[in-house]
Amino acid sequence: MAGESKDYSKYFDFSGAKVISEDEHGRTIRLGGRDIHIKSEPNYRQEKQRGKEEIRVHYENAVPDELRSLGVGKKYLIYTYGCQMNEHDTEVMRGLFEEMGFTSTEDRTEADVILLNTCAVRENAEDKVFGELGHLKGLKLEKPGLILGVCGCMSQEAAVVNRIMQKHAFVDLIFGTHNIHRLPHLLQEAYFGKEMVVEVWSKEGDIIENLPKKRQGLRAWVNIMYGCDKFCTYCIVPYTRGKERSRLPEDVLAEVRDLARQGYKEITLLGQNVNAYGKDFTDRKYRFGDLMDDIRSIGIPRVRFTTSHPRDFDDHLIEVLAKGGNLVEHIHLPVQSGSTEVLKRMSRKYTREHFLDLVRRIRAAIPDVVLTTDIIVGFPGETEEQFEETLSLVREAKFASAFTFIYSPREGTPAAGMEDNVPYEVKQKRLVRLNELIAELSLESNERLAGQTVEVLVEGQSKNNPNVLSGRTRTNKLIHFEGPKEWIGEFVQVRVTKPQTWYITAEAAEPPVRTALSHGA
Repeated sequence: MAGESKDYSKYFDFSGAKVISEDEHGRTIRLGGRDIHIKSEPNYRQEKQRGKEEIRVHYENAVPDELRSLGVGKKYLIYTYGCQMNEHDTEVMRGLFEEMGFTSTEDRTEADVILLNTCAVRENAEDKVFGELGHLKGLKLEKPGLILGVCGCMSQEAAVVNRIMQKHAFVDLIFGTHNIHRLPHLLQEAYFGKEMVVEVWSKEGDIIENLPKKRQGLRAWVNIMYGCDKFCTYCIVPYTRGKERSRLPEDVLAEVRDLARQGYKEITLLGQNVNAYGKDFTDRKYRFGDLMDDIRSIGIPRVRFTTSHPRDFDDHLIEVLAKGGNLVEHIHLPVQSGSTEVLKRMSRKYTREHFLDLVRRIRAAIPDVVLTTDIIVGFPGETEEQFEETLSLVREAKFASAFTFIYSPREGTPAAGMEDNVPYEVKQKRLVRLNELIAELSLESNERLAGQTVEVLVEGQSKNNPNVLSGRTRTNKLIHFEGPKEWIGEFVQVRVTKPQTWYITAEAAEPPVRTALSHGA
């Protein structure tokens, strides 16, 4: 029944397992007719700890010479679920596969390795993954040599790993978010050991630089930090991604300069909480605003970032963003609720008034800014009055769009132990009302562009009409207009002709002018 919490306790019953061996490298058990080599497994208590251990930075090659031919003649396929951080992790895994000699395929029947890079933020994301595993079981039976792996955030959850071990014995490989760089070694074990290999680090380990990446498209993700220390009561991310740790600015800037030299038109700086960047440095005073200021001088036409936490959005960052240039006028600022009481239960560590004051300061410094957000409806204990406070905050903040969700309890988080006393039907109705308001504000925001000429980075052709191109403005508005496919990848000036709720129709005002990119700053 919708809204009911799952009983995960049954996945911890290993009474039928037989321990075959155990040493400093882990233990091997036999469960359901399958040998499973558990090198390390997730542990909520360890994932929650935030120790004082020094984070070291490593620059070694992740693929040793002896594994560079492991995939010659083989093909790989990665299915990616979830956020941009997962997309970035997939780029790294693609890079590792290619350095091992694998080639990519989109046809699962051709693949020799299939990985599911998973998301754990909401329950429906997990349901999709287990549904996909069910579909892949038949393929595994037809092709026994196929290596099937589950990685990403779901793999950091003990209940999920145990469920896979017991109910999906045809999976060959499980690893987490902290040991992606170990993929070559884990693949080697899966190929030659014929056991299910489980290696999930509960502690985050060090920062690994020089990991290969295979990017696709016009835009590039640039990870600037890992982890989150906020521990919002509903969120599993601090457990699955570990404590906050920032990449060194010199490494980030070197990557951005290299992307400029390669001709990328747009980059997005990534972190679970990007504006906490640098708080963990002990040898320098260098924060997110300083990093953005330095990136302003590098010849990338557009620079975005996601996601930011209102609590860490300081005046220096606002001052830097107001300088413009390649720093775009779009800020994604998750509020989650408009009620101070609900925000307190969420442990967001700010009030409604603090958030609205931040919005006012941003708009005062950047008058043409477009703000978007994330909102959860139906959090445990949310009253009708508190939901109305969310609606009124959305109106006052004038968000141009929002990702909206019905609250979904995540096993292991404090909110999962709260009384979920909002009926599911009420949650659904609130979501509909919120989405109707967001649609109204989105249309208002788009209508303000009527008749204006704006710059669009052309991303591709419409699936329904090859004569129609689509792209985005600096403020992340989706634009459709007619033009030749040769314009894909270029900046085009277009005149807005018909603003609609979720996208804007326009016409080309002038042919594209190729952007001259810097070769480093």
